[in-house]
Amino acid sequence: MVRKSAVAVAFLCLVGLLLSGCVSSTGGSTYSRDQTRTEISVREGVVTAVNEVKIEGTSGVVGAVTGGVTGGLLGRTIGKGTGKDVATAAGAVGGALAGAAVEKGVTKRNGWEITVKLDNGQTIAVVQEKEPAETFTVGDRVRVLKDANGVTRVRK
Repeated sequence: MVRKSAVAVAFLCLVGLLLSGCVSSTGGSTYSRDQTRTEISVREGVVTAVNEVKIEGTSGVVGAVTGGVTGGLLGRTIGKGTGKDVATAAGAVGGALAGAAVEKGVTKRNGWEITVKLDNGQTIAVVQEKEPAETFTVGDRVRVLKDANGVTRVRK
């Protein structure tokens, strides 16, 4: 019984790690499927400031469910009778909390806060995920793209 639980725990951990890799990017050159074949407005301007920022991770269902099941299976291996039931419940709750925290940490991203003085005189700031191929420095001439859903990004 313990051996089957260990295999199940290992499998669930692997599934959780694989699913956490499915998080979509929010960088300047990444578009969602909904953003294709839609009109995007373009404004131009000059970068006046660039700051590195952290974009917090997401607390989704995958981490909590994976952690909860794993914790419950581990808790089930402790004690007998009522003690086993209490350990299972405590393991499931603790595992769900831990799994959600792990997912939030794994999905955290590095980003830019880019301040742009537009050609019309307006100053705006856009936060987007960092992409290795694209860097911004003060004085860069950039395009600010905004789609119909209000998603804005800065591109060179």
